[in-house]
Amino acid sequence: MAQLYFRAGLHERPAQFDHYFRRYPDYGMHAAGYCVVAGLEWLLDWMRAARFREEDLAYLRAQRTRAGAQLFADDFLDYLRHHGHFEAISLSAIPEGRVVHPGVPLSVVRGPLAMAQILETALLNQLNYQTLIATKAARIREVSRASMVLEFGLRRGQDRGANAGTRAALIGGADFTSNVGLSSTMGLPPKGTHAHSLVQAYLALGQSELDAFRAFAEVYPDDCILLVDTVDTLESGVPNAIRVFEELRAKGHKPVGIRLDSGDLAYLAIQAALMLDRAGFADTVIVLSSDLDELVIWQIQTQIAAEAGRYGADADAIIHRLVYGVGTRLVTSHGEGALGGVYKLVAIHDGTDWRPAIKIADSPAKMTTPGLKQTWRLYDRRGLATADMICLDEEDPRRMEQIVLRHPVEPSMFRVLEPTALSGMEPLLVEVLREGHLVYDLPSLEAMRERRRADVERLDAGVRRIVNPHIYHVSLSQRLWDLKQELRRRLESGD
Repeated sequence: MAQLYFRAGLHERPAQFDHYFRRYPDYGMHAAGYCVVAGLEWLLDWMRAARFREEDLAYLRAQRTRAGAQLFADDFLDYLRHHGHFEAISLSAIPEGRVVHPGVPLSVVRGPLAMAQILETALLNQLNYQTLIATKAARIREVSRASMVLEFGLRRGQDRGANAGTRAALIGGADFTSNVGLSSTMGLPPKGTHAHSLVQAYLALGQSELDAFRAFAEVYPDDCILLVDTVDTLESGVPNAIRVFEELRAKGHKPVGIRLDSGDLAYLAIQAALMLDRAGFADTVIVLSSDLDELVIWQIQTQIAAEAGRYGADADAIIHRLVYGVGTRLVTSHGEGALGGVYKLVAIHDGTDWRPAIKIADSPAKMTTPGLKQTWRLYDRRGLATADMICLDEEDPRRMEQIVLRHPVEPSMFRVLEPTALSGMEPLLVEVLREGHLVYDLPSLEAMRERRRADVERLDAGVRRIVNPHIYHVSLSQRLWDLKQELRRRLESGD
């Protein structure tokens, strides 16, 4: 495509592309009602370093057509040698950590048509995956309430892509990760526990589970979390852990807790909590792992709430002391392995002015929204987000006497809001790159997390539900709706 633009003399023509996703992740038995955007900083790092090297050009020069001719001409390759970078690209984006919804441009790319087109796959690769994982993490954070969430997914992730998954999980809601490299990058201490192999090694050498626990406690007396399900959780693991904890306490150390990695986690958590409490270790944590996700955590909490009383246990106290180690189902976004983010041309400059571009599809949901745009988030009188309105770039809803929200596809679906019915509104897209130069202060991890917390808190409770969430409204302004319909009519009529 870039070579075609080069041949047609369009390669330097300014163009604009929007990146957005069409639907929320659907995990089968449950679905998301919002997403959390992530991946921008890593994309920017890549863009500022990426360019066509001599070895890249040599590879392209070696490509052949079916007739045996050189596929990429030397003059085009020379163009890439001198202009094959993103220094002329401008980019606006919704900041990482913010809540986002289908159809809303997450990032907007403007620049020379050829290089803006070449950017497509890399942008989608980096923003779609991290947004997918940040969304899953936010849902796990939501159901976990105040409990700590540890990200354990590196061993089950997709090769080095698991590093991106870890970063996104930390933005989306995980407190810490066992991924040491990413912990260093993100300025966090790594968190984890020992594996079953520690106990297995001692058993295979003729020693005991208790010997293994004592050895671990001797090396880590102030950071002692013991994995108690290698032999028998309630008959061996927890009693041996308590014995070691008593020895630590006698030496002036405070044990951290135990980890359960198999079996009926809710039942075992109740019984382990009772045993620890009777031994005077009510302040220790119970780490749960083994294929957890938001639905499993919700089920565990529900079971503890229903069953703890029959054993004389305090359900709330048990749930409060739980820590969730979430691995495979988070880093792979179990149930929905990809975010359907797309990158579509929405405008091109004709030398005098911007011309809106549109794609007409057999499926109305796939029709693009044309033109230069900004998205505004509208807040109702409760201070909760009630709609995202996509407007033409020159529109400012703060100056509208009446706000008309049009469904992006359905002509008969719209609503009218009086500005007095709103408590506020804000634009979502911010300028990040201006012709290759960073004009945006990259936020810290804690700033991205705080942004996520604030946005989630301003969602209606129905939208935040783990199962069958309410639909959040994404709408077009009346002027943008009219432009979209006019372009569609022109194309369908052949004008």
